Amino acid sequence: MPIRPSFIPACALLILSFMLLAFSPSAKAQLRNHDAFFGYSRTGADAFYPNVSGLNGWEAAVQIHLHPFLGAEGDVAQYGLGSGASVPRTTTVLVGPRVSVKALGVNLFVHGLVGGEHSANSGSSAAQISGGSIAYALGGGVDLPIAPFFAWRVSGDRISAPTVSPDSGNKFRFNTGLVFRF
Repeated sequence: MPIRPSFIPACALLILSFMLLAFSPSAKAQLRNHDAFFGYSRTGADAFYPNVSGLNGWEAAVQIHLHPFLGAEGDVAQYGLGSGASVPRTTTVLVGPRVSVKALGVNLFVHGLVGGEHSANSGSSAAQISGGSIAYALGGGVDLPIAPFFAWRVSGDRISAPTVSPDSGNKFRFNTGLVFRF
């Protein structure tokens, strides 16, 4: 698909606007808050492997501010908890940039993460799963303040492991839980 001529100037304007905002004096006055998150996470059906319903689990993430609006994020999640032995236990480890905007204590963010996933089951079913692949997550969320150093996070991602995820899968991830700001 060819790139439309109007697309390139629009991208350049967007990048220039972002840079002006990021380097403005008001941006430098913004506090450089770091945060740690722990909470519930659920994937969509067939997110990683075919014939696997949505998986429940936990997620932990740490974000370090490198610059106002821009940070580095590390994310670890485990899915398949409380399921039968035939359901795969899936672990993801992802890292990447996060862009966030904070006003009145509410933090809006978007992130792009890349890393890996590993899944295995111990069931005696015909569908033995054991393996890993590259994975990615693109999404965002909101942190709502609940106390001076704490917030509640609600976020969503499109998550996939391209080499193993079925084309028809629901490749989403929903997360909610407690954020500690430091």
